[in-house]
This record gives sequence, structure tokens and C-alpha cells, in this order.
Amino acid sequence: MIEPACSTTSLEAGEALIGTAPNAVAWVCLEQNGPWGAKAWTDSHLDTRLGQAIETAADQHGVRPALIRRPGRHADPGTAVERHVLIAHTHPDNPWLLSGRVASPDALLELDWAAVARGDVDAAALPGLTRSSDPLLLVCTNGTRDTCCARLGRPVALAASAAHNDHVWEVTHASGHRLAATTVLLPSGALHGRVLDGTVLLDAARRDELVLDGYRGRSTWSAGAQVAEDHVRRTVGITGIDDLVVVPDVDAWTVRHRDGRRWWVAVTAHDEGERPESCGKDSKPIRRYVARTVVG
Repeated sequence: MIEPACSTTSLEAGEALIGTAPNAVAWVCLEQNGPWGAKAWTDSHLDTRLGQAIETAADQHGVRPALIRRPGRHADPGTAVERHVLIAHTHPDNPWLLSGRVASPDALLELDWAAVARGDVDAAALPGLTRSSDPLLLVCTNGTRDTCCARLGRPVALAASAAHNDHVWEVTHASGHRLAATTVLLPSGALHGRVLDGTVLLDAARRDELVLDGYRGRSTWSAGAQVAEDHVRRTVGITGIDDLVVVPDVDAWTVRHRDGRRWWVAVTAHDEGERPESCGKDSKPIRRYVARTVVG
């Protein structure tokens, strides 16, 4: 008997999207053409020792590393030494994106990871990278990690690339295979799931707006903070992509608007139901969240 795809079982179980974004205050992306393995940093044509070193440094500083490539066919053409690199800091008080080409992937060994994590754009810049004002869309398409990512993600990536060309990349892993197609917007670090049209997300980001349909949360925040932010957005009707900052408070979250308004949001969590996190994996409990405005 053929097991249903993880994306199907997640949808049928009524799993909510919000609160599922990975927690990372910054992202570092390296272009790597050709095939990707399930653990792409050490299972592609990138030097394994370099991949391990980058993963270790990123993990130590709460930064999310990812490999990227342009949408399209991926028969290995031989990877050039010079590569595109993207570095993004996601906090809404100071979001920024560096993009450009480095002479070699080894350039990431010289990256000041602590500066990336704290949002110091000048210290984080590498030769060949410049600050960009244009948002980018990353679409997870790594079929060797989960077939749902390739089956559902690649059409989204190709369609968005046809509309926006250089502003779209395929990415190795955005977490949440069961929520495919999954996307990441940089520099905001806003993630979406069950995406059917990536151009809508990118068009909104260019207007400094956030699409709430399919919103998984901003990677800047932990799961509870993602839920609190989303609760305020939907309750009050706030769509400015960088309008809200979330900070922990006593038994709740304080959500602050850039115009000075504040809300105190309590978030509780419980497990209910099951679904596999990925195709072919054992079922795990579904974490469900409930948010309510206490003051605001």
C-alpha cells in the first residue's frame, strides 16, 4: 500500500501553518549548482569540509545556512568557482540584505558570523557583496530530502522566476516538508507554506507588505512569538512587513507596532493529532497554538 504524501496528511489533519517557521535571526545562502543530497551542505559537489565548517559556524550563532541555485534543469554543468552569496538579517528594526558574487565559496570562512547575527551590516560584508533593496524569494525544491518539496516547489519556483527572473532562487531546506511548497522571503525571513503562487508573495514584499494567507511566521521569532505576531496582524489588520516587533513578557508576549501601539498576547500550546513530518517517516504529534489578546 502506498502511503499518502506528507503534505497530504498534514493538510487532512488540519495542521496550522503559523508557528512552524524555523527560528533564525539571519540567513546565509551560497550558490551551489548541480545535484543536492538530503543533507546538502555535506552531500553535494561542495567540498565536504567547507560545508561542515559553514554549518558549524552558522549553528553557533543562530544563523540559518542554505544552498541556492537558479530555477530550472539541474543536470550538473560543473560549478564555477565564483558564486553568488546572500546574507540577510531579519529583525524588523534593522532588516538588510547583502548580495553579490564572491571569488570562491571559501570566502564564507572569512565571514564574521557574530556580526551577521547581531545585524552589523558593515562588519558582515564580504568583498563582492553590496547592500540590496530588492526582496528575494527562495523556494524549497530539494527532492532528495522530501519528494513533496520537488513535486510542489519546482513549479512555484519556475513560475515566480518567469515573472521576476533574478529575484527567485531554489533553496535546499526551509523546514516543514509537509507544508510544501514552502518559501522564504529575504531579508524579512518571512516563511509561507502550501504556496501556489510565489509571485504574489514577492509582489507584496516589494510593496513592504506581508501576505497572511499561508504565513508560517518570521524566522526572527520563536514559535510562540510567531503566533503572537500573527494573532495581532489578523486581529487588527496589519500587513506592513516590518511593522511589528515581538518581545517576551511575563507569561505572554508584548507585540509592539512601529507607531507606538502595543498588545499583550498570551499563547498556549498543546499536542493534538498526528502526522509524519516528512514522507516515509513515523507520525509525530501536531503542536497546536491558541493566542488571545490580554491587553491591547
